[in-house]
Amino acid sequence: METKLFKAESKRLLDLMINSIYTNKEIFLRELISNASDAMDKLYYNSLTDKNININKEDLIIKLTTDPKAKTLTIEDKGIGMSAEELEENLGTIAHSGSFAFKNENEKKDDVDIIGQFGVGFYSAFMVSKKVEVISKKYGADKAYKWTSEGADGYTIEEVEKPDAGTTIILHIKDDREEEKYSEFLGEYRIKGIVKRYSDYIRFPIMMDVTKKVPKEGSKEEFEDKTETETLNSMIPIWKKKKSEVTDEELNSFYAMKFGDFEKPTRVIRASVEGMLNYDMLVYIPSVLPYDYYTKEFEKGLQLYSNGVLIMEKCKDLLPDYFSFVRGLVDSPDLSLNISREILQQDRQLKTIAKNIEKKIKAELEDMLNKNRDEYVKFFKTFGVQLKFGCYNNFGVDKDKLKDLLMFYSSTEQKLVTLKEYVTRMKEGQDKIYYACGETTDKIDMLPQVEGVKSKGYEILYLTDEIDEFVLQILVNYEEKEFANVSANNIDLDSKEDKEKIEKLNEDSKDLLTIMQEAIPDVAKVCFTNRLKEHPVCITTEGAISVEMQKVINALPNNRQVQAKTTLEINGNHQITNKLKELFNNDKEGLKKYAKILYAQAKLIEGLSIDNPTEISNYICDLISK
Repeated sequence: METKLFKAESKRLLDLMINSIYTNKEIFLRELISNASDAMDKLYYNSLTDKNININKEDLIIKLTTDPKAKTLTIEDKGIGMSAEELEENLGTIAHSGSFAFKNENEKKDDVDIIGQFGVGFYSAFMVSKKVEVISKKYGADKAYKWTSEGADGYTIEEVEKPDAGTTIILHIKDDREEEKYSEFLGEYRIKGIVKRYSDYIRFPIMMDVTKKVPKEGSKEEFEDKTETETLNSMIPIWKKKKSEVTDEELNSFYAMKFGDFEKPTRVIRASVEGMLNYDMLVYIPSVLPYDYYTKEFEKGLQLYSNGVLIMEKCKDLLPDYFSFVRGLVDSPDLSLNISREILQQDRQLKTIAKNIEKKIKAELEDMLNKNRDEYVKFFKTFGVQLKFGCYNNFGVDKDKLKDLLMFYSSTEQKLVTLKEYVTRMKEGQDKIYYACGETTDKIDMLPQVEGVKSKGYEILYLTDEIDEFVLQILVNYEEKEFANVSANNIDLDSKEDKEKIEKLNEDSKDLLTIMQEAIPDVAKVCFTNRLKEHPVCITTEGAISVEMQKVINALPNNRQVQAKTTLEINGNHQITNKLKELFNNDKEGLKKYAKILYAQAKLIEGLSIDNPTEISNYICDLISK
């Protein structure tokens, strides 16, 4: 029997395909099952137009058989089979695909559903096999043939006996090595796991004889082994069923099983799209954060299927970063895949699907916000920070998509509100959206600057997440209303009369304020103000860096340190002003001590540390003892 060489170059090419194209050895079973499914699809399709082909759909199964003693794994189908010439053409020429040719011939016909396209999947069998035998009989033919190969050295084809049409592939599994346990592919549990992961939704039953422990007849304590034939795959994906045929409970159960999250999802999004690009999507918005969400191990992405066959476990290109918490899957027959069917080509099809998924998720969140406020608030408390990062990330390129989904705590409503809701309540003549930053809403509410703005009747947004102020800066404005930090020194809410009064006080106290500033050189300015109601002092800032931003940036591990340009503002209507004037006239050294104490007090209110607490403590004790 003559050994023939592969037509597609040499041993180097085959070695490259089986050792480099596939990154995961278990993929071989997915490829061979997909080929078996294709063969039965072809036979079924031909039977629709050829009256001489009589098939029973119940006979169209894929049978797996393991023999640990002989170290063989057999994959058998009742499909269309191959003649000697087709074995030569399809298996003797690497990267030739009968499925691809069949699909091209019938590309305008709706019933054609062929998985294999590239003709290299079969050769993945050599990753785990030292010898591969393919026994095939073409439907309607009298003769059967066996193709045998031990790798790149070549193959043989011989005539054999086979009663039924179809193809049987026998893999002679490699011997175990120290670094590779090939025998695992002979275990029932391992085979079942691979089928469940990659081929669960192949449309034909994948069957295997499995051994189960059952009680011996007449005994409850003794057990014996019993072989039963088990169907390993579900066949019909839940996302392929009509919405009317699937209950919410079934969708939630599928989510728990598939993604390991046993908390009921907040929302389920289903869509079946037909047109230039066909795909089904089943997407879940979780109710809780994944346990590893903020670790480097977390990977975003949706599962990607092609005709029910798992192609990628995590296709990150299907989700933008700000929706990375979303889980689910997409199934499309129209994707351009590379030859290993593992890595997706970056093409317009994928981008189109991703764009549509993004719109669907956003629309679902908007629907939740508008129709079920409590549900959305709960969602936002869990995932809102991610939406804020989406606004800020990439220099704000996505901010307009997400700004209406953002929520912040309102001083007026005392609950989370949207920017749109704030704007609709703005006072007549108000041209700014006021906000204040701090660790908690309670601490923000006690800030002297907040008290002053609230006393004027303005609503303030309380920002408690570290990213909040950065988000507002990247947004710049909302509906042409600029954002204004109540702690900025350019907030102007005074009447003309009040302005003139405070300007005169500052002008008359110029020398007093100069002495105070010399005592506390950290601040750019010391001045009297009308912005405070009951509090004696506060710190305000000038420019883009606020006190809160200074704290956030300086806490980062990159050792970058920034300094906000601060002003110490003193309540011109507080009795402390009279005390400072008295000290200026009688005790200028005492005035310097008071300046340091007032500055320390203002820093404590802002949550800033005091550089020399011992000095401040001694000054306070001196004042108390007098």
